[in-house]
Amino acid sequence: MPRHEPERTCIVTREAKGPAELIRFVLGPDHQVVPDLRHKLPGRGVWVTAQASMVEEAAKRRLFSRAFKTDAKAPETLAQDIDRMLRDDLRQGLALANKAGTVITGFFKVESAITDKPIVALIHAAEAAEDGRRKLANQLRKRLGDAISHFPVIQDLSIDELDLALGRSHVIHAALVAGAGSDGFLNRWHRYRSFGGLDADRTGLGNGTGEPTTMKPAGTEAE
Repeated sequence: MPRHEPERTCIVTREAKGPAELIRFVLGPDHQVVPDLRHKLPGRGVWVTAQASMVEEAAKRRLFSRAFKTDAKAPETLAQDIDRMLRDDLRQGLALANKAGTVITGFFKVESAITDKPIVALIHAAEAAEDGRRKLANQLRKRLGDAISHFPVIQDLSIDELDLALGRSHVIHAALVAGAGSDGFLNRWHRYRSFGGLDADRTGLGNGTGEPTTMKPAGTEAE
């Protein structure tokens, strides 16, 4: 049974939320405000809604100093620093999914997996050609029909970042298969996108709601 964590209060909005919707901050030895994405760093923590605009507002209004009841130094680049950390975390999540055997790479292997495997997301390098994206989207649409509008298509990482995460050269297209590691990667992706104030759905295939997919993975039969 998952451990229940009590809600925390955002120092900007004063709204109580679950820890997954917030970013924890602690003070370093020099009173620097330090993001604690894993909620594990020692010391008293304060919490901010996990959006760049909220972090920027907290720094601008000196809310960290008020919350910590001491002079807290929040760098002007704090929101950008967190965005970079979340992007690194996203890449690490893909590496973990790959180690768990839930990542398929290569255009033709991905095309086949759309038909034969229980895939839960498509991944395209940011530089991927529109022609390749369109062909895989058409294949996915044949399989899913209207349900494609809620299917995650991830296009945030560059070829170099995909290569680094997957330990291969020139990865342009990949598919994420249901299994150990895939949920963790998708959760990191949604968090990364949400922090930047972006819809989770960048597919151009549907309504752009950004909602996590609730359908059966592609490649499984409907009940």
